[in-house]
Amino acid sequence: MTHASSRISGVRSVALSVPDLQTTCDFFTKTWGLELAESREGIHYFKGTGSDAFLISLRQSNGPAKLIDVTLRVRSLQAIEEIKAHLGSDGTVISQTAPLNEPGGGVACIISDKVGRIYKLVFDDLQNEAAEEQKDRPIRLAHVVLNSDEIAVTQKFYEDVFDFSLSDRTKIMAFMRCNNDHHSIAFGDTDNNALNHIAFLVPDLDSVMRGGGRLKDAGFPIAWGPGRHGPGNNTFNYFVGPHDIVVEYTSEVEQINDDYKAGSPSDWTWPPGRIDQWGISPMPNQTLKDAQKKVFFDSPKV
Repeated sequence: MTHASSRISGVRSVALSVPDLQTTCDFFTKTWGLELAESREGIHYFKGTGSDAFLISLRQSNGPAKLIDVTLRVRSLQAIEEIKAHLGSDGTVISQTAPLNEPGGGVACIISDKVGRIYKLVFDDLQNEAAEEQKDRPIRLAHVVLNSDEIAVTQKFYEDVFDFSLSDRTKIMAFMRCNNDHHSIAFGDTDNNALNHIAFLVPDLDSVMRGGGRLKDAGFPIAWGPGRHGPGNNTFNYFVGPHDIVVEYTSEVEQINDDYKAGSPSDWTWPPGRIDQWGISPMPNQTLKDAQKKVFFDSPKV
């Protein structure tokens, strides 16, 4: 296997602000299956069963939920410098590389692109080498999907700045990879730049399905699924969590290398009435579609 990106090794975590912190914390622990890793300075950090110190952080704010940043783990300090050098006029350095005061520690540099997507670039954060997968619980982030109103520009930014590679392009989405996962970031071809969804990897298909039952029992019905995607070949169930945060349980993400031939929209078409490989999933419901347009990045603090 080979690395798609010489600079980024993976997506580690996301940070959000929400108007009802307790309800959202309860959802991600009691319902979604994460565990509180630590709380400090008003920020709550939640981990899965994998080696990452945390997968999502939540803090209190007024107004609608906001995406604070997407954290990408870099391969070296030199990679951070290469990313900054390739930003040019396409982005801004918000904060220079400095030690992090959060679980896992390490150092980080924070940047944004021209439309205000904020990325935290982390290096040398501590990981739990003794981590063990647990049935029905999220292991790590599988991917983050962001909407883009200029998808060709966004794709080029990822290729030039982060050294990602295009895995597949469908009519409505561009799938980007930085490691052997089919995609770690994807972009929905839309008229906005909101958060589309956050996907959590679970151990197997049974975990995806039992998760659907657990969420349904808790009052969060499946908004799209169950099914198996085309690009990525991963199984899925989607839900709309508190404050229109869209989350996905997924498993069996396709592992690819540099020999993989990126598909075009004509390679990814479905027969009428079908939206996934199995042909059993209904279309995404309207609640999901509406939620995928509501959570935006917070304004970068330059």
